[in-house]
Amino acid sequence: MKTLILLLTFGIIVFNAKAQSPEMAKATVRYKFSHVRDTAAKDKPYTENMILFLGQSSSVYKSYDRKLQDALMRKQVEAQLAEQKGSGNLNIKLTGSKPTTRSEIYQFPAQNKIMRKENLITPYLIEETLPVINWKISADTASFGTLLCQKATGHFAGRDYTAWFCPDLPFRAGPWKLNGLPGLIVEAYDTNKEVQFKFDGLEQVVASDKPATAANAPPPSPEGTMIKFGGPDDNADPNLIALPANAVKTSVKEFDKLQAAMRKDPQAFMAAMGGGAANMRGPGGGPGGGGPGGPIRSVVVNSGTPAIINNPLELPEKK
Repeated sequence: MKTLILLLTFGIIVFNAKAQSPEMAKATVRYKFSHVRDTAAKDKPYTENMILFLGQSSSVYKSYDRKLQDALMRKQVEAQLAEQKGSGNLNIKLTGSKPTTRSEIYQFPAQNKIMRKENLITPYLIEETLPVINWKISADTASFGTLLCQKATGHFAGRDYTAWFCPDLPFRAGPWKLNGLPGLIVEAYDTNKEVQFKFDGLEQVVASDKPATAANAPPPSPEGTMIKFGGPDDNADPNLIALPANAVKTSVKEFDKLQAAMRKDPQAFMAAMGGGAANMRGPGGGPGGGGPGGPIRSVVVNSGTPAIINNPLELPEKK
């Protein structure tokens, strides 16, 4: 681990003005995220494995479980497409899917902003100002694995947080929207431990010979849309930190309206967004065509019962 710290330290230069350009991650940090969403069930917090990709001038925090789940769903779809080969109408059923965090948080310190990526058939980007957290650094220290960390406390989004940061790792980033300490935020939690980001490992990313370029989705085909999990803008290299080139920029208010419309009538929303069942086809399922799949008439996802959330991650500030 000491060798890794030295490599990361000497590989980092000061944050520069090209903070929004695609760049390769230099390291990844895994966190075990825990959140008491329902105060009536404090013994049953929501849990999820998350991952933070750290670049020289940017970072992105996303769900690690989601990536694993998307890969599993992709296999289910491929198997069912093969079973229904030649069928005029395809019906896809996906099982065993646990709800995961769909948001991805990009931090760009040099530009003093956060970009939140969401997916509702189409990728959306919501710009926010990078939070300024008034951290108070103490002399207390603790070790997480072989990382020697220092304690800091600060207030953000209605909660008082304790954060442990590693001065030997010169990244001013952390999980979710936490940032602004002179070293990587390795672990953090609020006063009541209703929100926790527990350190679960640090890895150096092996440099790729490929240039850092963002993926761009092809335009929709009149013959239908292939089902793709993880959004149409996923990069071929998972270690690339890049905003989707084809995303739609929107506001929190407008995105909330879209999300409400989708929850009210998912089928109508998909049809309105050009992703309805009539427009979705299996591979080779174009008109006239001799391919293995016709239009996909239904996609059923078993995602369990909706969660009760009376204790959101971000609380209103007390006046």
